[in-house]
Amino acid sequence: MHKSLHSLLLFLCVGYLNAQVSDFDHIDFKKADRITLSYDKEGLRNLPQLAHKLTADLTTDVERFRAIYRWVCANIANDYGLYLKNNRKRQRFKDDSLKLDVWNTKFRQKLFKKLLKKKRTICTGYAYLVKSLADFANIECEIVQGYGRVSTTNIETLDLPNHSWNAVKLNGKWYLCDPTWASGIPNPKTNRFYFNYNDGFFLADPRLFAVNHFPIDSKWWLLEDNIPSFNDFLGAPVIYGNAYKHLELHEAPLQMHHNIKKDESVSFKYELKAPIKKETIKLLLDNGFGTRKTPPSSISIDNTTLELEHLFDKTGFYDIHFYIGSDLISTYTVEVSK
Repeated sequence: MHKSLHSLLLFLCVGYLNAQVSDFDHIDFKKADRITLSYDKEGLRNLPQLAHKLTADLTTDVERFRAIYRWVCANIANDYGLYLKNNRKRQRFKDDSLKLDVWNTKFRQKLFKKLLKKKRTICTGYAYLVKSLADFANIECEIVQGYGRVSTTNIETLDLPNHSWNAVKLNGKWYLCDPTWASGIPNPKTNRFYFNYNDGFFLADPRLFAVNHFPIDSKWWLLEDNIPSFNDFLGAPVIYGNAYKHLELHEAPLQMHHNIKKDESVSFKYELKAPIKKETIKLLLDNGFGTRKTPPSSISIDNTTLELEHLFDKTGFYDIHFYIGSDLISTYTVEVSK
C-alpha cells in the first residue's frame, strides 16, 4: 500500500512538472482560433458578454481558454512607452514606499483607462484581462507577478518586479502562459508595436519558462527541483521568443557568460520540439570589431536532442548568437584568454 501510494504521488508530481501544451495534442484548436478571429472588432466594455461570445460554442476548458488567450494576444497592443515610463517612476521611488504606493495607484488607473479606451496596455493589463475573461468563463486562472528578462533588460537595476503573466488550471493541472510576449514585438527605438503571435508561450514547458521568468511566489515555478536562485536567473543566457517556437528545453549552458582559454570549447544542449537539419544551425560571432556567421565546430542531433560544441581558436570577447535558420534563439558571451 505504501509503495502504491508513493508511486501515485510520483506520477502526480511528474504530470504536474511536465504540464504543457503537449498534454492536449489530441485537441484541435482551429475552431477556437476561428472564433477568436470572428470577434476581432469587439471592445472591452462588457467583459462577461465577450467571454460568452468567445467560449459558448466550445466544449472543453482548454479550447475555451485558448479562445480567450488568443483574442487577448490578437487584439491588445503592447504600449512599450507606457512600460518605460512606469519603470522609470518605480526606479525613482523604489526607496520611498509612500511615493511608490501613490504612483502605483495612479498608474493602475491610467493603465486600465488606456486598456478600455485604446486596447493598449503593458503586461499587467494583459494578465488582468486574461484572468478576468477566464473568470467569467468559470476557468481558474491567476496573475503571476515576478521578473522577466529580455535582451534589453538591464540586470544591474533589476531589483523590482517588472513582469506579469498567467497560470491557468486545466483538467486539474496548472499551466503557464505569457500573453504579453506572445502578442507581438515592440520596437525599442520607435515604441511602435507589431502584432506577431507566438504560440510557444501558450501552456509553455515550465523548465523553459524558468530561463526568463522568475515568479515572486515560488509555487508558480511549477517545478519540483532545479529551481533557480535569483542570481541564477540574472546570470542565465538570454533566450528570445523564437526559442519558444523551436525548443522544449534549454539544457546547457546554464550561464550566459563563460571564461575559457584559447583552443577550448563551449558546449550547448537543447531539446527540440521537432527534428531539424544540421545545415539550419549557425552561430553569429561578434567580437566588437566585426561579425561572422559560422556553423558550430560540431553538431549532434539525436531525434530531438541537439548538442553543439564550438572551439575558440582566437582570444577576445565574443557575443555568441545561436540561430536556427533565420530565427535568433539565444545569446551568450565568451571571454577567451591565452
